[in-house]
Amino acid sequence: MKRLAYIDWMRGLACVLMFETHCYDSWLSADAKKTEFFRYSQMGGTLPAPLFIFLAGISVALVTEKLRGKGVARSAIAKQVMGRGAEVFGLGILFRVQEFILGIPISPWTDLLRVDVLNILGLSMILLGVLCWVAEGGDGVVAAMVRTRNLVLALAAAAVVSVVTPALWTTWRPRFLPWQVESYVNGVHIFDKPQVWLFPIFPWAAFAFLGLAVGFWLCTDFVKRREELGFLVLVLAGVVAFCAALALDRWGPAVYAVYDYWHTSPNFFLARCGVIVVILCFVYAWCRWGWGPVGFSPVQQLGRTSLLVYWVHIEFVYGRLSILPKGRCEIAAATAGLCLIFLAMLGLSFARTRWSLRRELVG
Repeated sequence: MKRLAYIDWMRGLACVLMFETHCYDSWLSADAKKTEFFRYSQMGGTLPAPLFIFLAGISVALVTEKLRGKGVARSAIAKQVMGRGAEVFGLGILFRVQEFILGIPISPWTDLLRVDVLNILGLSMILLGVLCWVAEGGDGVVAAMVRTRNLVLALAAAAVVSVVTPALWTTWRPRFLPWQVESYVNGVHIFDKPQVWLFPIFPWAAFAFLGLAVGFWLCTDFVKRREELGFLVLVLAGVVAFCAALALDRWGPAVYAVYDYWHTSPNFFLARCGVIVVILCFVYAWCRWGWGPVGFSPVQQLGRTSLLVYWVHIEFVYGRLSILPKGRCEIAAATAGLCLIFLAMLGLSFARTRWSLRRELVG
């Protein structure tokens, strides 16, 4: 089984959850949003952003390992990873410009500086490039030692980011910074307090560091020799992390002046880490022993072009080109719209893949 297969599957799963969450959130009427159906439909919305950021970390680890295996210098690897991060960050800025222009005259100019998923993806990749450069520690270091350093440093970085997040959102807020800069720390934007719907470095970059650690674990000689056992270890680690998070939340010491479990708590971060790692292992099992590799997979196809379908679907769900009237639909109509969005994005994804393949053949 190709290693990227289960990564594409996870990205595709994140896309499906993203479509479902966004469509019902945008189109359902106020009365429909009071139902249990809507409440349960939004539960999956807590997963797409962490999954995308986590998978970016895994991808950086796999790319770094591949380049190192080809003998590429440490500085060149870091430059390539950071360059890709800067590119994604630039796309995030471009996306904000697009949304601002399409929203004229309603959109405030401050929306241009809103910290969104693409912004944090790009910044996280830049930080991962720096960490990989530090971890290698110079030329001639044994590859196994480099992997270990990366894994340990990545876990340490994830822990530090999650632990300091509650304070940076409350008692340690860097109020001396302009809001345009502070927003990248805690998502304060133009408001008096950090906003939970934005994507600042704290805590979101921690998912990228976790992904980097998992990616380097998958590249170890042990996992390469005994892949199934390596994923079993990850499953156990995920279950332990989730149980530990619940125990710490219930019986752990009170450390922070302000404790918000669902938004800034390290315990919630640990619980989500456990869930994400277990999902990764189940997707691996599906691709290895289930129906994952059989025939054409719509989910895997969406995962191959996740950035494109994220970019495009937003305008057809939340923007002026929304295919249904926002905030005025019943559940049946919104569900039909969700199916249409899924099929349209799948068609777009397939066309993008075919176009790329044709360019490679012509080139």
